[in-house]
Amino acid sequence: MSPSKPWRILVLNGPNLNMLGKREASLYGHETLADVEVLCAAKAAQLGAQLAFYQSNYEGALVERIQQAREDADLIVINPAAYTHTSVAIRDALLAAEKPVVEIHISNIHKREPFRHHSYVSDIALGQVVGLGIRGYAYAMEAGITHLESQVASKP
Repeated sequence: MSPSKPWRILVLNGPNLNMLGKREASLYGHETLADVEVLCAAKAAQLGAQLAFYQSNYEGALVERIQQAREDADLIVINPAAYTHTSVAIRDALLAAEKPVVEIHISNIHKREPFRHHSYVSDIALGQVVGLGIRGYAYAMEAGITHLESQVASKP
C-alpha cells in the first residue's frame, strides 16, 4: 500500500563522499558519487518514489538540509561519513526531523579503526547498512520504503 503521492526519499552524503572514485579504492571502490546518484535514482524509480540527493562537506549544511526534510521528505537515507563518529548536531537534527532514518556506509565501519565503531546515528535509525559498497544505498532505500508502507498498512 502506498500513499496517494509518491514517497519522498532524501539521500544525504557527508564529508569526502564527493571524492568517491578518487580516494581509497580498496575501501570505497571505483564508483563515484555520480554513480551513487544514478543508482539511487534508478532504485527510487523502481520503488515509485521521488528522490532528493544531497552531499556536503559541511556539518551545518547537512543539518540545514535535514531540518528542511521535515517538510519535503518521508524518509532519510544518510551516509554521515566521518560525521557518523563525531556529530551530535546531525543526530539532533535527525531526531528533530521526525522522519524514519536508515544509515548507510559503503565500507564496513565495524572492521575499521576502533574510533569508527561508534555511530551517533545508529541507535536512532531503523537500521544500518554497512560494507556492501554503493549497492547498500539501494538496500537502505528499499528497507525504508518497506517500513513506510508497513506503517500505512497498519493504520486503521
